Amino acid sequence: MSPSAVTSDGHAAIGTNGLKKGHSESKNTPLTWTTFSNVIDGKLETTKETRCGINPATEQNNPSVPVASKEDVDRAMIAAQKAFKPWAAVPYAERQKAVLEFADALEAEKEPFSKFLTQEQGKPIQFARMEIDTAVAWMRATASLELPVEKTDAGDKEIVVRYTPLGVAVGLVPWNFPILLAAGKLAAAVVTGNPIIIKPSPFTPGGGLKLVELAQRYFPPGVVQVLSGDDNLGIWLTAHPTPAKISFTGSTATGKKVMESASKTLKRVTLELGGKDPAIICDDVKIDDVAAKIATFAFLNSGQICLAVKRILVHEKIIDEFRNALVKHTKLLKLGEGNKEGVFLGPIQNSMQFERVKGFFADIEKEGMNVAVGGKNPGGKGYFITPTIIDRPAEDSRLVIEEPFGPIVPLLSFANDEEAITKANNTFYGLGASVWSGDVDRANRIAQQIEAGTVWVNTHFEMDPSIPFGGHKQSGIGNEQGMAGLKSYCNSQTLYLRKSNL
Repeated sequence: MSPSAVTSDGHAAIGTNGLKKGHSESKNTPLTWTTFSNVIDGKLETTKETRCGINPATEQNNPSVPVASKEDVDRAMIAAQKAFKPWAAVPYAERQKAVLEFADALEAEKEPFSKFLTQEQGKPIQFARMEIDTAVAWMRATASLELPVEKTDAGDKEIVVRYTPLGVAVGLVPWNFPILLAAGKLAAAVVTGNPIIIKPSPFTPGGGLKLVELAQRYFPPGVVQVLSGDDNLGIWLTAHPTPAKISFTGSTATGKKVMESASKTLKRVTLELGGKDPAIICDDVKIDDVAAKIATFAFLNSGQICLAVKRILVHEKIIDEFRNALVKHTKLLKLGEGNKEGVFLGPIQNSMQFERVKGFFADIEKEGMNVAVGGKNPGGKGYFITPTIIDRPAEDSRLVIEEPFGPIVPLLSFANDEEAITKANNTFYGLGASVWSGDVDRANRIAQQIEAGTVWVNTHFEMDPSIPFGGHKQSGIGNEQGMAGLKSYCNSQTLYLRKSNL
């Protein structure tokens, strides 16, 4: 980029190509992690009212963060709307370059982001680092995609289909992967020419605030903004008349409210919602090897992943042997504070979710469930839940039907492939699923009959940022990632262009 210029009010100037001209040395200055601010129109702001998140491992306060007002929302919307047309006019290649530079900057700040992520979200430091690495990779993959321009020669006219930016977008980010999902929404919005306002979860606001603070070095004022707030903030953002697009990741119940709010102005919505992902284990698998992998995919991030294995369906011929192997591997998974050596499961992220998950444990005694492993929780400080497997609970039990979003899963049986398919599809969710078999043709046949947006064979939770991701049924609407994800931030426009004068 060309040499920097700063206006009298302290804003970085915007050059003829619409990109911010930032001081090169300021881009290399490390972020500070003692104060946390909203970002409105390129400026860091605090608010009259502040609040603190909670470290879920210690129950101690994290640093204070702003609580945005409705006036803050209005000002952010004005700034985003003002930034829209200049940013949309920036050549696509320049927008790609800005996203790539931002990805490089996040990579350079990997360690402080990772450490704060463990403090704020609770996940073990190894997985916090993995989240930052994945966020960087997703942004780079998104920036590498090219929106197509489709042309058809039709005699005296040329028909052109192109994709134009929608306008102001809002990204509503959950607490389980707060950096990864904020970065993914941000990259897809801005590379397609849309300003975006990020709303982090009130349970994990700090990392999102710092992510957008870092973004100010690479984007003009108003293009990337962030507001931290309370329960009112999501309502104000989704009901506001300015946004053209809402991208929400979270629970199905909240997703329905987002869609209802957005419908009043026909905002475009992408909803990535809950799941009840089955893993179908056929009778021809290598039991110990597959059991180790299923334990990992069920209890990764303490089960707080929309795509985690949430129902383990095992062929009745091997279910007892598979259960024993699964118990063995689950007992190897260490529970504890995320900075301790060898920890695999951190705490549940917040007290509200902690109480919800404990409700499923209350059902164990009430319904006389058979606990294969776990079942008792450690107590003391922190929102810790012991990884638990329930052996063949009632098919109509809450544990089988609902999504706990915590480390407790049912182990269920099936007699044949047809019953496995029926049981796997017997849910109003349809996010992910996996099929495990020594016969890959058999597994592939089963996979093609599962009603879910993503189905894996002999693995689970593999993600490719260049491939669309979305859910069936009540697991969501639309797609994130890939070309479909980019197009979700665009209007499709068809032009019938004449080749000759009248």
